[in-house]
Amino acid sequence: MNDLLHCWLGLLLLAARSSYAWSATPFNPASVPLAVRSPYVSTWLPQGSGKALNDAWATFYTGGITAWAGFITVDGKPFSFMGTPAADADFEKAVQKSVEITSTQSIYVMTADTVDLTVTFLSPVEPSDLVKQSIPLSYMSLSAVSNDGNTHSVQVYTDISAEWLSPGDGAQPANWTFSDGDVLSHSLSLQNQSNYEENSDMIRHGSIYYSTLNSDSVSYMSGSDKAVRTTFVNSSRLANTQDDNFRNINDNYPVFGYTHDLGDVSDATEPIVMSIGLIREPAVQYIVANNQYQDRSLYFWTQYSSADDLISDFLGDYDNALSRAQDLDDKIKSDAGAISTDYANVVTLSVRQALAAIEITTSKSGDSYDTDDVMIFLKEISSNGNTNTVDVIFPMWPMLMYLNPTLGKYILLPALEYQATGQYPNKYSVHDMGTHYPQAIGHNLGKDEAMPVEECGNMLIMALSYTQKAGDNSLISDYISYFDQWTQFLVDEALVPASQLSTDDFAGHLENQTNLAIKGILGIKAMSEIANTIGDRSTASKYSDIASDYLSQWQDLAASSDGNHVTLNYGNDSSWGLTYNLYADKLLGFNLFPSSLYDQQTAFYKQRGFMYGVPLDSRHTYTKSDWEIWTAAIMSDSSTQDMLISAVASYAANGKNDVPFSDWYETRSGEVSGFRARPVVGGHFALLALDSSSPVASGTTFAASPSATDNSNAGCVLSPPFPFTLLRYLL
Repeated sequence: MNDLLHCWLGLLLLAARSSYAWSATPFNPASVPLAVRSPYVSTWLPQGSGKALNDAWATFYTGGITAWAGFITVDGKPFSFMGTPAADADFEKAVQKSVEITSTQSIYVMTADTVDLTVTFLSPVEPSDLVKQSIPLSYMSLSAVSNDGNTHSVQVYTDISAEWLSPGDGAQPANWTFSDGDVLSHSLSLQNQSNYEENSDMIRHGSIYYSTLNSDSVSYMSGSDKAVRTTFVNSSRLANTQDDNFRNINDNYPVFGYTHDLGDVSDATEPIVMSIGLIREPAVQYIVANNQYQDRSLYFWTQYSSADDLISDFLGDYDNALSRAQDLDDKIKSDAGAISTDYANVVTLSVRQALAAIEITTSKSGDSYDTDDVMIFLKEISSNGNTNTVDVIFPMWPMLMYLNPTLGKYILLPALEYQATGQYPNKYSVHDMGTHYPQAIGHNLGKDEAMPVEECGNMLIMALSYTQKAGDNSLISDYISYFDQWTQFLVDEALVPASQLSTDDFAGHLENQTNLAIKGILGIKAMSEIANTIGDRSTASKYSDIASDYLSQWQDLAASSDGNHVTLNYGNDSSWGLTYNLYADKLLGFNLFPSSLYDQQTAFYKQRGFMYGVPLDSRHTYTKSDWEIWTAAIMSDSSTQDMLISAVASYAANGKNDVPFSDWYETRSGEVSGFRARPVVGGHFALLALDSSSPVASGTTFAASPSATDNSNAGCVLSPPFPFTLLRYLL
């Protein structure tokens, strides 16, 4: 069955890759990331069965339109190459030739008669540079080349609409300004702002900036959508005028455009570059001691005094940013490709989505920012919008450990610092830092969503994982009393869990969860190693003995009567589920659970796979892609590991969905069950995080980011590709 299923998965992938009018590398996903940099800069091109760049409007991850239009004229003949704009003039559509997706870029080639236009969307990933990684801006670049050997006159046009301020709610009134200097910037803002309030998951605060470097070949204009676009289609340039009629977003949709005259084109032109993003100050509201609230700022403000300075430096750094991005793309592809091509494809599609859910912040006192006070905040995108949900950070964790473990420390600090103030009343770990992002105002009444065993285990496992990967004991030393408190809770509650939620809360409450008990036992074992690391041998021995004793009891409680699998919950003999929590046993290097258990589960899952994976448990046919990959990472034979990985890759490429990579889907049909754009896809890095070699980056850069003309120590520092010890599989 396994070999037959794997054959079908291979055929499905081949069919998916050949069913479009353009070449797609590695495949056409459900949605292509365009500008994906933060919870509020997250614009995608929905695909379904396949849409060219000029077949649909770009959308916010929720599905609300963030209109982004593009035209090109070739020897005076106009073509649209992006979006579905209208104009009171005739034009043709360019033809999509190819799309390539890397970890940091989405690269389109559009053919407009005798010219090919390369459209590159780059959302930088800078894991060792806090300043650069905290910048909520993304690039789009355009480069043209003749495809017939002759020279052609070429002009390009792009615009954004005010819909970027409020995707899906056009009734909001907006203002806008234009700055004309070395950098041209259209700046758009809602008239009615609120620092920490969202409308349909979009912040009602800050300004959208659409910018480009100034030159004699650039013209600009704002106005109603059809009027501005018609101006370009008719004349190949814009009028250098501004619309001063501030109005609702959907009232003669105001758009903000640029043209670049590329002149006579034969060889490929140097890229012309635009930046897009949302800048706000402050960014996150955080609870500190005595129920006081602190305004926290995005970390880039430690180095830049104004949005204009930031944008100028960002645009000037494009060539260096592209080089760094290409290095990172190559490294991730190489490392993941050493496991399998399908695995590399899944990981590649996950990077921007996962990191776009986080924001790196600092505190401010008067006019000064504290560069040493670093906290990362995460939005639980599309499920309930919580801030720093512990059981959302947990599945994302492998990516942080692969890219830079220090990021893991910074994302744990908000919950640790809050609980250290004594304001959280429960003896188990807090579930999240706020009911809705970007407020991290805690739960002083203790009425957060209760996942007591889940979150205690998660915090202990992640804290030890960070300590091991970073070689830094500060986290476990500073908060040792809380780690011990949560361990004592696990000693009381983990072996036979009461009816409660686990991270898969959509499946409902369940008592005696075997997989949850695994997490609790590993959490106790993690505390043993934490104590041992700081020299507390007595506590280490105590918790190690308890973990071993609980494991022995668990093996009897969890086993099915025929002994061929672990049950979903104790005593429910026919039930079963993915025992993905065993992954922490491998991540932390314990090998506490016997190899026979891994062999047993491997053999069992080999017989339970549908076309798109093994179901999450026996109650349903849906699964989650993060847990599929975590389970793949603990399989004891490569064929079952490859079966699980290839099933996720086939789902991602099947052409049945049109939302940013959903982690929750049906294993039989390959259709999305719910969720979209969530950071838990960072869990797809599970196999890479198991490697004992150094992560992509270690530590962080706190100094000022280099200027555009300074290439020294620029951006993230990448180590050479490291060998991966797992078997390579070729489909």
